[in-house]
Amino acid sequence: MATLPKPSEAKKTVGAYEAKTHFSQLLDRAAAGEEITITKHGHPVAKLVPIQPGKTVESRRAAIEKWKERSKGLSLGGLKIRDLIEEGRR
Repeated sequence: MATLPKPSEAKKTVGAYEAKTHFSQLLDRAAAGEEITITKHGHPVAKLVPIQPGKTVESRRAAIEKWKERSKGLSLGGLKIRDLIEEGRR
């Protein structure tokens, strides 16, 4: 099986065809910390980036709980969500 040539450090771009053909190798490179821009007809259309450390399920849950705690006591002043939706449709 052919291996995907590593782009230069300055460029780090891969065409869409190569990305499709060598996707698992690109995933390995992203897991190793590399950011790869995917191009289509020479124009950037997507970026494959590694997951940032510290963004664990637990940290996300903690952020959601913090958000819920901050929103306690907030109200719509007696309005109902359904009423607001209907008002927006008028």
